[in-house]
Amino acid sequence: MDFILREWTTKDLGSLVKHANNFKIAKNMTNAFPYPYTEKFGRRYIGKAITAKPTQIFAIDIDHEAVGSIGVYPQTDIHCRNAEMGYWLAEQYWGQGIITAAIRQMAGYSFKNLEIDRIFARPFGTNIASQRALEKAGFIFEGKFEKTIFKNGEYLDELFYAVRK
Repeated sequence: MDFILREWTTKDLGSLVKHANNFKIAKNMTNAFPYPYTEKFGRRYIGKAITAKPTQIFAIDIDHEAVGSIGVYPQTDIHCRNAEMGYWLAEQYWGQGIITAAIRQMAGYSFKNLEIDRIFARPFGTNIASQRALEKAGFIFEGKFEKTIFKNGEYLDELFYAVRK
């Protein structure tokens, strides 16, 4: 399926809330991605996305509708040459290779436009689909921290995947 990565706009609020308000997505995200996902959170997210220059958070657009998001978050201090990648996609588009392709595009863009040498992602141990998407996009498994995440009343493993410039 065809998609593009594009900058977020305030006009995307309705689409963002519609697609992000899904427990199946939120259960694999940090608590900064709430469920239920409200317009208040959507406005805050879009505000953050449109202020970073160069752009670090993109909408995943299918047929002129924002149906997901992908971003990189440069680190600071001694980790300043690293950036964390995060992403999500509307459930109806899962399993179609969209996230894998978006990860590849975002990594290429980030290495070209940001002063980083490494991009890492930290999927939950239970999120097999995200792990596979990262692997297919060329990320290498670097390690596992056992039971370091507490989400939805249970302890989960935190995995580290990374790709280097």
